[in-house]
Amino acid sequence: MALLAALVLLAACGAETPALPRLAPDAVVLAFGDSLTFGTGASEGQSYPAVLEGLIGRKVHGAGVPGEVSAAGLARLPSALDYYQPQLLILCSGGNDFLRKLGKQQAAANIRAMVRVARDRGVAVMLIAVPEPGLFASPPDFYQDIAKELGIPYEGDALAKILRDNELKSDLIHPNAKGYALLAQAVAGVLKQSGAI
Repeated sequence: MALLAALVLLAACGAETPALPRLAPDAVVLAFGDSLTFGTGASEGQSYPAVLEGLIGRKVHGAGVPGEVSAAGLARLPSALDYYQPQLLILCSGGNDFLRKLGKQQAAANIRAMVRVARDRGVAVMLIAVPEPGLFASPPDFYQDIAKELGIPYEGDALAKILRDNELKSDLIHPNAKGYALLAQAVAGVLKQSGAI
């Protein structure tokens, strides 16, 4: 377990991370996505946004909707940005597109559009890659491609590693409390590398 945590943090620190604006102590962060952001598989207060809030010392609002596909997330995002007024959006979307076999191209287009919606409103963005279900649980390349294309930091390994370890999962597609804690640590590592905290 400690080895996995070290590997997750090392992976977060190993690549060159695009810079984010430094978050003021009173900054608002919006974690946006599906059941992985909601915290399905863990108790209330054990989702990755809840754990992340304690790690970074900033208010983190979790806006995860279980079962949501990326197209619905794209439709919901503008109102969430208006409501929370975040300085940073942490986007974790696409898993339900893969489960429902809706196609990677559409998921990529929707995620790219969500990043642009946030940036057009002056909100910085970080992306979390979601693995496709399967034996090797690896994320599609489009997450890395979007991050490079748009110059945003992303965490591409933590969820895949977590979902390959039965001790860190509540079911086949959701982490448990330990898994979400590791995801929060990995996200915090990327935020530190990017200069946000």
